[in-house]
Amino acid sequence: MDLFSTILPNKQEISKDAYLLKGFALVYEPALFADLAVILKQAPLRQMMTKMGFSLSASMTNCGALGWVSDRSGYRYDALDSLTNQPWPAMPVSFKQLAESAAIAAGFKNFQPDVCLINQYKVGAGMGLHQDKNELDFSQPIISVSLGIPAVFLFGGLQRNDKTMKLQLYHGDVVVWGGESRLKFHGIMPLKAPVTLKVVHPVLDTARINLTFRKAG
Repeated sequence: MDLFSTILPNKQEISKDAYLLKGFALVYEPALFADLAVILKQAPLRQMMTKMGFSLSASMTNCGALGWVSDRSGYRYDALDSLTNQPWPAMPVSFKQLAESAAIAAGFKNFQPDVCLINQYKVGAGMGLHQDKNELDFSQPIISVSLGIPAVFLFGGLQRNDKTMKLQLYHGDVVVWGGESRLKFHGIMPLKAPVTLKVVHPVLDTARINLTFRKAG
């Protein structure tokens, strides 16, 4: 089967209150890419900086009532895009429907995300182990959607040095975690070179886009 063709989604428990929904986002794909293009025109991708002054390897932007930002002041949510001093683009209906449906499929009802982080990973880019802990309500899950070339998702424990599992994520896969797993460390291994992957995505080519939905406010 072609890597990017439609497949039937299935649900795999990876930890307590954490699930991998294989191919769940594929049915939303046309609307997602159309809406993503509009968002990126309003709020272009950029490489944010850590509070230590280092650039993050993944480029990112946001949509929704809030946006996640990082600079020398630290990590936080802000209602305004610092590049334009304007509100972040509104979250499209396709994004919101996908996030809410994935949450329900994983057993989390009444999830209403107010922020979607949009990360673009190119070859060599990754994301170190971290916790999502800047939100106000930890009863709400995290929804992570993979688009584009494959990536290896790291999912660990409640301590940074806990053992991590490696999950191969493909285009359309969605990972949902909350409850007892809500504060577990997670990350993305650096993307492999296309010559190793021997595959590109028809829209994103050799890049990967990750949509992360949260209830932050």
